[in-house]
Amino acid sequence: MTLPVDLTWFGQSAVRLDFDGAVVLIDPFITDAPQYDGTLEAAMEGCTHVLLTHGHQDHIGNTKEIIDATGAELVAGFEVCNYIGAKNVNPGNIGGKLDCGAFTVAFTQAFHSSGLVGKDSSVYLGNPMGLVVTPKNGPSIYHMGDTDIFGDMALIEELHAPEIGIVPIGDRFTMGGRVAALACQRYFNFRKVLPVHFGTFPILDQTPDKFIDALGPNGPEVLTPTGGERIKLS
Repeated sequence: MTLPVDLTWFGQSAVRLDFDGAVVLIDPFITDAPQYDGTLEAAMEGCTHVLLTHGHQDHIGNTKEIIDATGAELVAGFEVCNYIGAKNVNPGNIGGKLDCGAFTVAFTQAFHSSGLVGKDSSVYLGNPMGLVVTPKNGPSIYHMGDTDIFGDMALIEELHAPEIGIVPIGDRFTMGGRVAALACQRYFNFRKVLPVHFGTFPILDQTPDKFIDALGPNGPEVLTPTGGERIKLS
């Protein structure tokens, strides 16, 4: 039996998934996201897991506040888990797959970087990754993290066959809209896609228009919720 999965986008790459008793926040950059004008308390209510794709601040975001307040399990790369210092951690790395009860998480490669850079020092935070979240009773969801297109996306499709894609499109630090559309068309059979990582900062593309135009009318359904809007995936 397939159970409903609800998705909420808060801005940048931050999403919330609600399904089968689990409340999963991925890359929870929430309070500084201009697309969301709600409270952190509302965004993290009932959170059971926080998943991170890599160690940049616009992805780590409010992680520490959320796990301290909720006791949620942190699922991320080994270095990121160590840096954040959570008590309840479930670390992994590229190629690994973790059982999180109501769902599994598979770690995939991503072509990007990962770390925090300050005025006087920097912190290396392991490999950037994508995440395939597969509910025990729901559609599989591939959050690409921050990445460029790469040929081994074909293997991700072969191994995991994700139904929903969460795809960075903002250009400069990730794929732009046209390249992101090519990745979806060439390598995946998504039913629905959520474009992310745009509009948050002036140097990123401000709308998903290039992505939508490049996908064309025969592509997967493009989800364009407003910040904090909850929508159904299944």
